[in-house]
Amino acid sequence: MSPAARPLLRIPVGVVVERRQADSPWIDFIWRGIGVLPDEPEMAPWTIIREEEGTTLFYAGSATVDLYRSEAARYRDNLATGAPSIWVVLIPAEGTWPYAIGAVTADPAEGEAFTQAGANLVEAVPMPEALHQAIENFIAEHHVEVEFVKRERRRADPEALARRHHEGGHE
Repeated sequence: MSPAARPLLRIPVGVVVERRQADSPWIDFIWRGIGVLPDEPEMAPWTIIREEEGTTLFYAGSATVDLYRSEAARYRDNLATGAPSIWVVLIPAEGTWPYAIGAVTADPAEGEAFTQAGANLVEAVPMPEALHQAIENFIAEHHVEVEFVKRERRRADPEALARRHHEGGHE
């Protein structure tokens, strides 16, 4: 991995997942990420946090929100929305639990890219204040405004195709 591809900051978080009883003849439960906890709680993955009326909340495990200098503008845009989000990605898993934590990101474009795999569950959840502050500090330290420069178009040359020479001597 090149030094440029390494995250400059890794923020540990805990992921909270909801399992809700489905009102469907085809599936028993609906799963979705519903939040992140600042830091990593001292709980085993898939610990039940709360159960009530067909809904169970689990601490699914820990992950990191990785911050890269090259994505600082996207983090800034996320914070500028007024309701910043963290994207929780759950991927299908074999074993005891039907999903595993695939990723947790503050980059809206990366969060959207994870939706391309049809089996992934991707949820934008509210960003905790502790993450908001850490990301704001990261942006202040690492974001460099890049001035937009519009390219000048070259004028079309209508005779360019007429002057083309073909290989093999055939015109």
